Amino acid sequence: MPAAREDIRDFLRREPASILIEVTGVAGSAPRDTDAWMLVSDRAIFATIGGGQLEYMAIDQARRALRSGLAAEPMNVPLGPEIGQCCGGRVGLAFTALNPELANKVVARSDREMAARPHVYVFGAGHVGDALAMALSLAPLRVVLVDTREDELTACTVPRIETCLTAMPEAVVRDAPAGSSFVILTHDHALDFLIAAEALKRADAAYVGMIGSKTKRATFRNWLARETGHANLFDRLICPIGGTAVKDKRPTVIATLAAAEIMTTALTWAADRATLSGTVSR
Repeated sequence: MPAAREDIRDFLRREPASILIEVTGVAGSAPRDTDAWMLVSDRAIFATIGGGQLEYMAIDQARRALRSGLAAEPMNVPLGPEIGQCCGGRVGLAFTALNPELANKVVARSDREMAARPHVYVFGAGHVGDALAMALSLAPLRVVLVDTREDELTACTVPRIETCLTAMPEAVVRDAPAGSSFVILTHDHALDFLIAAEALKRADAAYVGMIGSKTKRATFRNWLARETGHANLFDRLICPIGGTAVKDKRPTVIATLAAAEIMTTALTWAADRATLSGTVSR
């Protein structure tokens, strides 16, 4: 059951008379970089260029243009005390009224950005799995909740994630794209071990984490050595997920701590890979 696509198409159906605002230049400290953009109509917005007074000024400029029917002039805004946003940098903005051709390009751009999001596979749709999927759904990640139990997946109502019902979750690991993160917290320790072993074989995994105690961690280490002969892979495993600094076992607490850990690792891996690709291409 695929997740609903983020609502750019719905927005454009509701608000065809909109203006595209793009960050065209950044000098010094600024809320967003030149990959940021947003859409503004007379009554709604989609996405963000960073918020604050800069965004309010941009929205006002776009709406004045919509009301007048005239083109909006570009803006070059110093982010100083005079606008109440003391980042200290300078931001250039461009404004373009949407037409059908540009709307299609914006949708395609949004689709590309979503397709480039790092994948995070959450194995186990129990209490912690659902809470973790919810926490991760707010991040720029592609989240897939995987389980062998149809009832558990059907009960999941987390927006902006995908669900995957499978009798062989380890196969999902094998088919995942490079840079994926794997978070393992099923209802069955034996299944956890099987999935974790498969994930640890992926040298291109950004993150492999498993929920558990010190006892489960030690048991898995012994199991991995005995069943696979690859005990050296164990060092790549994060267990328990979310760290040990906070001694709180409530699902929402574990999920919040783990989500920050997973997002940091996944986005860092993606940024490092992008930098490496750019260096190689040059």
